[in-house]
Amino acid sequence: MTSLPTVFISHGGPDIVLADTPARHYLEALSDLVEKPKAIVIVSAHFETDGVAVVTDPKPGMIYDFGGFAPELYKMVYPALGEPALAAKVFAMLDQAGLKPHTYEKRGYDHGTWTPLKLAFPDADIPVVQVSIDPSRDAAWHHAIGKALAPLRGEGVLLIGSGHITHNLRAYFSRLRKGAEPDPALAGKVHEFTEWFADRMASGDTDALLHWKDKAPHARENHPTDEHLMPIFFALGAAGEGAKGRRVHDSVDHGFFANDSYLFD
Repeated sequence: MTSLPTVFISHGGPDIVLADTPARHYLEALSDLVEKPKAIVIVSAHFETDGVAVVTDPKPGMIYDFGGFAPELYKMVYPALGEPALAAKVFAMLDQAGLKPHTYEKRGYDHGTWTPLKLAFPDADIPVVQVSIDPSRDAAWHHAIGKALAPLRGEGVLLIGSGHITHNLRAYFSRLRKGAEPDPALAGKVHEFTEWFADRMASGDTDALLHWKDKAPHARENHPTDEHLMPIFFALGAAGEGAKGRRVHDSVDHGFFANDSYLFD
């Protein structure tokens, strides 16, 4: 088996599994872009810990970490099994890299994990190991997690970072509640930010990407907090030295909420 690519996905809201949107249809077609993996290691922006953690749970349950959505979402199940042996290997690789990991014996799938996987791999027949982010750490630290786990790609393991290319929920919910049109100025800032990322990804400018807070235009307006962008650095690090990212999906919801996703192959 050749090394699998790594993937960054903008996972959308929990209702992406119900919505008729380009972002949903992209996730439904994701399995066409990659060879079927033997296992998946996924880093979700909704799994936050102090340091990096690895889930060893052999049969993760569901976490409905949201409120106010359609009742059917709270009945959905993604029954993919965990894989404790792979989790132990992930732990050992992170430990060897000096990242001082710890484990969670029990943890279900949050919506940053189960909603995209339910769309991309609906049969739920691929074991999944979850790895956390630490929102207090920077892009370089999350990049190092990816680098430590990169060898798994050659063993048929698909490494996924699940976050969001932009994540200004305050602006999003404000517009939604008011029923107002998108602010053209904010939409322009989102476009400039996402295009900056696309250009730097395509050129393999890792240094600029790791210093995104200082170098990307309108960084704060697009990410008032950092956690939803950290999985992209995991995916970049897992792709290896000099990696370039190919933007395989870009769409925008409500005029300014961008859904870009990347493939590193």
